[in-house]
Amino acid sequence: MKQAVLTGHQPINDINVYYEFYPNKTSAKTVILLHGFLSSSFTFRHLIPLLNQDYQVLSVDLPPFGKSDKSHRYEYSYKNLAQTVIKLIEFFGLKKLTFLGHSMGGQVVLNILHLMPELADNAILLCSSSYLKKSRMPLIITSYLPFFHLFVKFWLARTGVKKNLQDTLYNHSLINDEMINGYLQPFLQDEIFVALTRMIRHREGDLPSKVLNNIKTPCLLIWGEHDKSLPVHIGERLNRDLVNSELIVLKESGHALPEERPREVYKHIKSFLEVS
Repeated sequence: MKQAVLTGHQPINDINVYYEFYPNKTSAKTVILLHGFLSSSFTFRHLIPLLNQDYQVLSVDLPPFGKSDKSHRYEYSYKNLAQTVIKLIEFFGLKKLTFLGHSMGGQVVLNILHLMPELADNAILLCSSSYLKKSRMPLIITSYLPFFHLFVKFWLARTGVKKNLQDTLYNHSLINDEMINGYLQPFLQDEIFVALTRMIRHREGDLPSKVLNNIKTPCLLIWGEHDKSLPVHIGERLNRDLVNSELIVLKESGHALPEERPREVYKHIKSFLEVS
């Protein structure tokens, strides 16, 4: 049975944001999905059908990734990305919200919980970006050089999509052409590299402990035991800094939990949402 989905671009906060909305006529709760760095809604393609059995789902391509616009004017800070998601939710008039963020998307979720705590009933953080510092000043200054975006493109090309997937997945046998092409597609045009240059310039650093301590929203943290990008000790520290959280570590898993362990992630989410 084909899944019902409404897709489109919505002009919000001076940029066109791509979204996928999966309705559920039997549930008033909506799960908002926010992906990680160099990713898009594609990363949730295995998790969405599972969540949609019980909840409405709204997956957002955070600018400049996926099918969202790449702008020369937009500010790609976490705070502005959070405000963009907030305005998109207000536009759709959604209530009873659970935010789910993977990697960088987790940091955007934390910014939303900080900026507008009343918006979320609860949140799920999958290997969430945490405690990363602001870009160093020499890099920020260098980002203003003409054609710096070509250096960004060269850097990404050197590592390559397959190598990045090998770094984020514990089980390399899952890597196939569909996965490689899905992650490669948004990077076939040069506009993304110009926008990534602006993101390097605008990234203000992750929320500090003193801010995290004030977030009261119930949070479920799910981590991969073999996460190389954000090791488990990051999740343990985040669990200590958030006053209303619990941490689950999945064995034989890496950073890309939505790819690697969608059923286990869904099981833990459902249990969490049933009691929180």
